[in-house]
Amino acid sequence: MNKNTFQTVKLEKGEFNIYDFGTVKLHAYKTNDFIDDEVFIVEKMGKAVVIESPCFFENIWELTDYLKNLQVEGVLVAYHGAGATFLPDVPKYATQNAVDYSKNGGGKALVDQFTGAFGEIFDHSIHPITNIIGEGKVTIGGIDFNIKQTGEAFDVEIPEIHAVYTHMLGHDCHSIVAGAAHADAMIAELKKYIQKEYDLILTSHYTPEDLKDADTKIAYLENLKAIAADCGSAEEFKAAVQKQYPNYSGENYLDMTAGFFFS
Repeated sequence: MNKNTFQTVKLEKGEFNIYDFGTVKLHAYKTNDFIDDEVFIVEKMGKAVVIESPCFFENIWELTDYLKNLQVEGVLVAYHGAGATFLPDVPKYATQNAVDYSKNGGGKALVDQFTGAFGEIFDHSIHPITNIIGEGKVTIGGIDFNIKQTGEAFDVEIPEIHAVYTHMLGHDCHSIVAGAAHADAMIAELKKYIQKEYDLILTSHYTPEDLKDADTKIAYLENLKAIAADCGSAEEFKAAVQKQYPNYSGENYLDMTAGFFFS
């Protein structure tokens, strides 16, 4: 499946890119919110599973209305634990470390930060998880998923459409990179995606990408490490990265990365 082969449906706030795999459809919801969230719906035989949750009320209402003609069997809540007013009666699935990440770890810190920044338009309530899952195969609504636990939460492989969901990629935007060791781990994971020849790589903050984008991101991460090695402060590092990648979005993520490399 080519990442650019989709039907577009524009809504009042966000928009959908719909990929048709025959028996399975992927609805990629671009929220157009303040943090560029993406939510994914995997549909099969009238049933659907949602990957991640919108966290701004406008998007919660809009996506809920979009889903009214589908039977939603579950929501996989990985890295985005906020937005609990979204489908409150639908089962929520997560690994235990994802629960901890959202309630007490780095996810909670981000939710607190966003709550302070956006106020009442942001749903800071955390999804209560009804189904704790582990690594390996889980079937929801007749759709198979392979769960891979990560340091923070979990990634999701979708075998029927030969796709994988992870938190961040973004071939032309900055990512949160927690130092050189984290960059190496990200590179290793991206190389696995290339080896497995996934058709699509889905992420929380970008439209679906492909293996060429993975190659681009690997080069970026390798360069980040080299730039950091030549810099003596977060400010110098940030300026050097901005000079080499002047058109990249996600400057707030670059701020966080600079803080990690020069904590």
